[in-house]
Amino acid sequence: MAALDEDSVFGARPAKPAAHVVGENVDALSVHELDARISLLGAEIERLQKARAEREATRLAAEQAFRR
Repeated sequence: MAALDEDSVFGARPAKPAAHVVGENVDALSVHELDARISLLGAEIERLQKARAEREATRLAAEQAFRR
């Protein structure tokens, strides 16, 4: 009889999503892991910039509506 382990019983665990904590020690990370974090943070910066631009557009539209 084959030995049972968690993966054979429950299936493989899903991969943990990439995460980065600002100020975290990165000394133990490989170049590949650092590249992945840089990519992740770049995407997050783009998302935040888009959200900021949307808020600014809403604010400007409101200012225009109340100036009339």
